[in-house]
Amino acid sequence: MKYLLYAILIYLAYQFVFRLVIPVYLASRKIKKGFREMQDKVVEQMRQQQDFTNPSAKQKPGQKINPGDYIEFEEVK
Repeated sequence: MKYLLYAILIYLAYQFVFRLVIPVYLASRKIKKGFREMQDKVVEQMRQQQDFTNPSAKQKPGQKINPGDYIEFEEVK
């Protein structure tokens, strides 16, 4: 009787681990990886947007900006 109880408990523990714990762990890793990739894409887009909106940052020191090439503006909200 004692061994039957142990066998049932081992079976239940096995089912719990392989049907709940491991799938939840794998899903959480996948979700974290997706969030990390999305955050990297957002950071890269922000860098590209900063480079696009600030052309004087790319220029070498000593170069002059042609006044006809760049027009300053104020953003209206």
